[in-house]
Amino acid sequence: MRSASIHPRTLGYLGRALSLEYSAVQQYMTQAGLADAWGLKDAGDRFRREVVEELQHAERIVKRMLGLGVAPSASQLRPAGVARDLVDLLRQDQALEAEILDLYREATEFCRRIGDAENAAFFEGLLREEQHHAGEIDDWLGSLGAAPADNRHDRAYF
Repeated sequence: MRSASIHPRTLGYLGRALSLEYSAVQQYMTQAGLADAWGLKDAGDRFRREVVEELQHAERIVKRMLGLGVAPSASQLRPAGVARDLVDLLRQDQALEAEILDLYREATEFCRRIGDAENAAFFEGLLREEQHHAGEIDDWLGSLGAAPADNRHDRAYF
């Protein structure tokens, strides 16, 4: 499939996805540094593992865009937030992951509506991985005695 045959809106979803994945990399990298500064080595290590996971997502998106014959472009990174404690950091992560989930859900549904099964499957794969990741954040918050802010990612969407 080449860019001439791909719907412009699908290309837009890919660009937004790349921006959000790079934003997540920046956020988790910042959080790893904060956790280390607070003496929370295990949390810092966990955030660094999240950086790797999000970089892998970004790499998949870049490869997808190149395979479609378009130049990868992340247009806008979200600023990384700082917080006063680990729970606040994880709440920020919930918000970013919710945005990523919404994008992947919307992109999957759009691609299905226009009959683009290949890109629908691509976005759905990312969606499922991010749903799992969002659940891990909720579990981490639960282990800290904080209730998840929103469990939207647990609902069925298809």
